[in-house]
Amino acid sequence: MRKIRYLFDRVFLLCIMHYALCMFTACEEKNDTFRLEGKFLNFNQGELYIYSLDRGLTKKDTIRLSDGRFVYEIQLRDSATFSLVFPNYSEIPVIAHPGDKVSVKGDASHLRETEVTGTEDNEQLTQFRLKANNMTPPEVMKSVYTFVKDHPRSPASRYLMNKHFLLKPDPDYKQALQLVGLMIDADPKNDELYQLKNQLTVLKDVFSDKKLPKFSAVTIDGKKVSEADLKAEVNVVLIWASWNFDTLTMQRQLKKQKNTYGSRLSVVGISLDGSLKECKDAMKRDSISWPTVCDGRLWQSPVIQALGVYDIPSNFIVTSSGKILATNLGVTDLRNKVDELLKVHTQ
Repeated sequence: MRKIRYLFDRVFLLCIMHYALCMFTACEEKNDTFRLEGKFLNFNQGELYIYSLDRGLTKKDTIRLSDGRFVYEIQLRDSATFSLVFPNYSEIPVIAHPGDKVSVKGDASHLRETEVTGTEDNEQLTQFRLKANNMTPPEVMKSVYTFVKDHPRSPASRYLMNKHFLLKPDPDYKQALQLVGLMIDADPKNDELYQLKNQLTVLKDVFSDKKLPKFSAVTIDGKKVSEADLKAEVNVVLIWASWNFDTLTMQRQLKKQKNTYGSRLSVVGISLDGSLKECKDAMKRDSISWPTVCDGRLWQSPVIQALGVYDIPSNFIVTSSGKILATNLGVTDLRNKVDELLKVHTQ
């Protein structure tokens, strides 16, 4: 009888341990999952796109809406910032942490008023966006500076700095470096911030000289390419990736302009894809044939570091002598600037 009781206790104990292990594992897996739920008025059926704005996570997905709702889940090891892209190309930033559950609610006819809630970072960013809708550009930049000072460790600060100080035709590298300094003071062990500081320092020096930095790389066809090859009237260096929608749009419109202007326009592409196959597949889909570099090293690529590129979309428009005429233009501004420069010479 004692032996039976002993065996029973042992089995019972093993069952308890197995149950506890399963619960622990389930919780651990659950804590790695980021869940995004959405609800939109006037948008019953359709698709959204979501892609990562972070260097370490080149992720893009399609989200399908049904009855104006969607659920999106992804396993995360670290925090990430995503962009939710709508059919009209409006974008809403979403900050994700492993284990978080975030809600997106809005009206498709008033997307600028979309609210992202569920975490402090997203609610702070939403509050800023809604206020910024009624601000002038100088007021927005002043408010961004204040936001970063108040929340230097928040991923929202990094997003706002990129959007309002860097990703524009006339980047303010000096001010951005000050903001990065505040972030480093608050998070001195963040290696990515130090790397960003170094890249912005390079770009600040580049734009003080107004000359494209020297670079040398090997294209996907095994040919060498450098800044010395940019000898057309107008030259565009486009940093792109198959997972970034704006840069793909830029490639397509540059192809149309190349067909129009011929040898007067030169384009060199630098792909941030980690997979050579994905790079080639994207080029094949859009029939892109100009020199393109893709070494699979993402942000560690020597040519990316030589140019001081810190984010995408990123581009340089330069003359045949290497003088920088514009950089970091958006889709429409890039098209218009190329047309403006080349049409002037035809009049």
